[in-house]
Amino acid sequence: MRNETRGTVELTLAMVLSGTLGVFVVESGASPFDVVFFRCLFGAAALGAYSLARGYVTGHGLTPGKLGLAALGGVFVVFNWVLLFEAYEATSISFATVVYHTQPFVLVVFGAVLLRERITAARFGWLGVAFAGLVLVSGVRPGDTASLKGLGLALAAAVLYALSTIVTKRITGVRPHLIALVQVLVGVPLLLPFADLGAASRLGAGWAWLAGLGLVHTGLMYVLMYSAYQKLPTAKIAVLAFTYPAVAMFVDWAVYGHHIGLVQAFGVPLIVLASLKVTLGTATVPTRAAAPAPRTAAHAPEAACPAATRSV
Repeated sequence: MRNETRGTVELTLAMVLSGTLGVFVVESGASPFDVVFFRCLFGAAALGAYSLARGYVTGHGLTPGKLGLAALGGVFVVFNWVLLFEAYEATSISFATVVYHTQPFVLVVFGAVLLRERITAARFGWLGVAFAGLVLVSGVRPGDTASLKGLGLALAAAVLYALSTIVTKRITGVRPHLIALVQVLVGVPLLLPFADLGAASRLGAGWAWLAGLGLVHTGLMYVLMYSAYQKLPTAKIAVLAFTYPAVAMFVDWAVYGHHIGLVQAFGVPLIVLASLKVTLGTATVPTRAAAPAPRTAAHAPEAACPAATRSV
């Protein structure tokens, strides 16, 4: 199999797995804090075993400063997951996933404010298109408190994802697998005070779904993604990344009968198109950032990989 073809298969599989994540969260029957706690626990075991088997721990390149940045990124990542999973409960997997995919635009705004990166007129225009799409997708009516809550939670998750990306962009010379490992390890003690271990002990079959979130949606999925990123051009990564929301919307309809309305459907292509334009523009337009960003592990995504390659 040619290198790029292999990368295409790997990233497509990773995005399909991302699209099924919402079902694992809902079917586990656990609270969002419990879900993320055990995702971190099982995910750390999976990523730790993989890193040890591949010899990544030797010559890891982690200095105290880099370790601190990775840990800070981990704080943003785990609470980003909590908010996103709470958005699933408040509205639906489809709605929350589409709103969550405004991440590239939040990242562009933060880049301009925090890193003094230049926003071109074209990119500013695409931000406006994305905002119009978001207004259509939200479809929030006065008094619709569930949709308002879900919208706010998903947007807050996107903000935390953008912050984790900005932080982990500063880490160089460290394999993304190790950065992801640090981030999920941070999540274990961080979320322990919020986890209800007594309720978790009574989940029964829910444990299989929680184990799947850690071993499959964190361990296997990240390994596939990082392997694919090394083989694919940015344009193809950006396009394939939208397999994730497409699968999530299909699965939400197939399993739970949820679907977005007609007016909301008009907003989805606006967000997708604008996200692609902003992502590819970010990869080609020079900025005032000090150095090229390495590919990191904030995915995903919800990473310093192209913004559209986010995962959760």
